[in-house]
Amino acid sequence: MDNQRNLFLAVVLCGLLLIGWDSAIRFFYPQPDEPVAGEQVAAAPQEAAEEPTVKRTREGGLQTPEDIAREAQQLETSLVAADRVKIDAPEISGSINPVGARIDDIVLKTHSETVEKNSKPVRIFSPAGSEAQHYAQFGWAGEGVKLPGVDTVWQSTGGPLTPGKPVTLTWNNGEGQRFTIELSIDEHYMISAKQTVANTSAGPVVVRPRAGIVRTDKTASQDSFNVHSGPIGAFGDGVVFGPDYDDLAESAAEGRTSGAPHWLGFTDIYWLSAVIPQAGSNVEADFEPLGNGVFVAKMAYQPITVAPGRQVTRTTQLFAGAKESAILNQYEAAGVDKFGNAIDWGWFGWIARPIWWLLVQLFDLVGNFGLAIIAMTFLIRLLLFPIAQKQFASMAQMRAIQPKMKAIQERYKDDKQKQQQEIMALYKTEKVNPLAGCLPILIQIPIFFALYKVLILAIEMRHQPFYGWLRDLSAPDPATLALALSKVGIMVPGWLMFIFGIGVLAVILGITMWLTFRLNPTAMDPVQQQIFAIMPWMLMFVMAPFAAGLLLYWITNNVLTLAQQSYLYSKHPQLKAAAEKQKTDQANVAERDKKSKA
Repeated sequence: MDNQRNLFLAVVLCGLLLIGWDSAIRFFYPQPDEPVAGEQVAAAPQEAAEEPTVKRTREGGLQTPEDIAREAQQLETSLVAADRVKIDAPEISGSINPVGARIDDIVLKTHSETVEKNSKPVRIFSPAGSEAQHYAQFGWAGEGVKLPGVDTVWQSTGGPLTPGKPVTLTWNNGEGQRFTIELSIDEHYMISAKQTVANTSAGPVVVRPRAGIVRTDKTASQDSFNVHSGPIGAFGDGVVFGPDYDDLAESAAEGRTSGAPHWLGFTDIYWLSAVIPQAGSNVEADFEPLGNGVFVAKMAYQPITVAPGRQVTRTTQLFAGAKESAILNQYEAAGVDKFGNAIDWGWFGWIARPIWWLLVQLFDLVGNFGLAIIAMTFLIRLLLFPIAQKQFASMAQMRAIQPKMKAIQERYKDDKQKQQQEIMALYKTEKVNPLAGCLPILIQIPIFFALYKVLILAIEMRHQPFYGWLRDLSAPDPATLALALSKVGIMVPGWLMFIFGIGVLAVILGITMWLTFRLNPTAMDPVQQQIFAIMPWMLMFVMAPFAAGLLLYWITNNVLTLAQQSYLYSKHPQLKAAAEKQKTDQANVAERDKKSKA
């Protein structure tokens, strides 16, 4: 019965590993759709053309050569207008479109698209109507008053927009109301828009300042179970990651929000665009699909009555930049509620944040993120070493009382309840805790998952090299057989990436994992032995597509485990002798079984 149970568990574990591998392969090696021979685009239904299937990658961006070429041509045409107002801040550059008062051209000076030296800077915003459209717009709603619209041409004064040098956009409706938007920018990624309505007419007017961000999902990063891509916002007491683009496209009701809005916008794995209402104001906010894969995050202040001879101002902030934890925390400290939580650290955020801090500190110290990961792993193992000592001491004690336990089991083999009582009494007499050996494993589980989140979310590791062929620790190990074959024109299909997508780091991981399993006492159950024999190589395949930094951590952890186990075995020779005797006994049993079957 026990063997059947163990066999069932083995099958379930292997199934989970295979599912994990398949999901990882699809996540990191997305395959483009192959066109069907003879297929005519014009013959496709109109509905399918309006909602095309979008292939997304981990970092996002346009994926097809056709879209990339069209976007480049569109930018070349739309960004050359002479009346555009330049943006030139330390972290970002771009321009403001006076038509519609749109901020629709922003690139990040300090982040490049790839690791290549000639790589272009990451583009956050692109003009309306372009393939990668993503922009912010400020305006007003109201009744009985002529308002600026999406096609209104604003007059600009000042420029370029730099820290300490604001730009003002002005429009007069010819009916006694003057609308102005004063834009200012800080040294990072925050733009402030001071929206003012001045009423010089004879009667009062009612207006409602509003702001929004419009974007296409074509450039979105991949949304997964542990990393959200799509609408995001802080409402009430927490940050809401969702809905995703597909759900919002299917139902506008998914975009309705509840709770007081603190900020809202769209997030990718590394980038964020968000509008932030004036502190203490009462605003309404939601997300809405505009069709054809375009979405809007919008907010509106409560209606304001502007008396004759008076003016009213509301200040809205716009964040468009990288999700650098230190910068987000600075903005939160300055009053943007819960802004640091725009990075989804997950359930283990309480430990992920300290790990992120430690990694950044070590990186500043050693100057290499790979070395920082190795140093951090060493520090964690050093911190857990006293617990490991207790684990091995407990294992030694358990080995020492094995003969007494076996005697009790034989004496009370027909009375299980009495047997358990006697064994518990033995534990108490010998001062043995049978659960002590599990403690290090239980402690390392949250550490591993927290580190996993840090390595896939922390933009500080993006494009950080180690040595040799590892030029980006946030990406999978590129030294695979598939890559080598592609250099000579042989493309490996996705279903064969199980074999050809294994990199050097994954192979080293499998070997070090196998060595740690070999050093541990062998399981008595033959099914468990088979599981332990297969597990290192299964994990090698499963982990191959993950970030190289995570594999580097695991390899370092395995090496330190080997060193630690060797040291502790030297301190507990009886435990090593017992383990060796167990292996010898099992080998003898296996040999006898083999002879009996022959």
